[in-house]
Amino acid sequence: MPQPYLPSAFGVFLAPYHRPDRDPALQLRRDLELVTELDRLGYEEVWAGEHHSAGYEIIASPELFLAAAAERTRRIRLGTGVNSLPYHQPLVLADRICQLDQQSRGRAMMGVGPGQLASDAFMMGVDPMDSRTMMADSLEVIARLLRGETVTAATDWFTLDEARLQLGPYRGREMEVAVASAVSPTGAVLAGRHGAGVLSLAAADPAGFATLDTNWAAHERACAEAGRTADRGSWRLVTPVHLAETREEALKQAESGVLDLVAYIEALGGVRLPGCATAAGAVRRWTEEGLPAFGRAVIGTAEDAVERIGQLARKTGGFGTFLILQLDLAEPAAALHSLELFAERVVPRLTGTTDARRASLDWAARNGERFTGALRRSTEQAIARKGEVR
Repeated sequence: MPQPYLPSAFGVFLAPYHRPDRDPALQLRRDLELVTELDRLGYEEVWAGEHHSAGYEIIASPELFLAAAAERTRRIRLGTGVNSLPYHQPLVLADRICQLDQQSRGRAMMGVGPGQLASDAFMMGVDPMDSRTMMADSLEVIARLLRGETVTAATDWFTLDEARLQLGPYRGREMEVAVASAVSPTGAVLAGRHGAGVLSLAAADPAGFATLDTNWAAHERACAEAGRTADRGSWRLVTPVHLAETREEALKQAESGVLDLVAYIEALGGVRLPGCATAAGAVRRWTEEGLPAFGRAVIGTAEDAVERIGQLARKTGGFGTFLILQLDLAEPAAALHSLELFAERVVPRLTGTTDARRASLDWAARNGERFTGALRRSTEQAIARKGEVR
């Protein structure tokens, strides 16, 4: 059996999740500074979400946030993670994404989904039972608009009459689109139908992990039906990660914010989470059993992250990009150090960028006696000649 290939690109998924008792202007400013650091560290992508209620996930317009991030960065790609399609007139949303792509000179990516928070849908009069159908309606016309087509279409919630984009993607390039996928195959099938990538948001959740391979199989079938070949390089998996020099240190650092996250989960779900009365207990549960919506986190060392990503590769058969779900677990300095550790110690292990250096050192070590002897003889000869150069 061929070995699954490991991801070759890495990024951060920034919902973001921020404690509601802190200043939002400072939190958003810190998020922008984080994107700058990600660009410096060599991460390929950052994704920002869209939410409108519940107080924690405070980016309402990912395009607005990413436009500001584009002015602070040089190379990192900028994705909406994700635009909730039932909340937008599709032409207007496609226009905004193309403006972002123009302003960032081709660095924009469009992530789409049905909407995560029921409270968002409720405020807008969207029945969550209709959200996936509405997403399919919207994605159908957005895909056509991004291809430069003129679209006339009518549904029970939007109408387009000879609609077309006046800008389009940067320099006529193809806009990369990714469809959110969790446990059901809906997102993976839609992605295959429209030539989009798959964004597996529940890869860390036991139920989501269990369906990764079957959802990809559904994506492959949808691609084949549309006359396309599925591309594993466009598949992205999301998992919470916090790293430190030792596992004990990482677990201790994660206690800083885990109870706030547990309180958020409990408030939205209306249930109490067993084993989460203390910060240490909540961290243990998160790493061993997982938390609702967030799954099992990697809280430990670089080796722990490499092992988990290897598990994901074996389960999926290979995928293109690994995205860290960034959370307010540790204090900012420790959170940044975690991202530095990932970039410095995890990425090289997975991409093989240090293999040649290791091989060179091994070769030098194996031949050390021969090399040292030659150097010693050369020195002795130079002494015998009393500095005379021939």
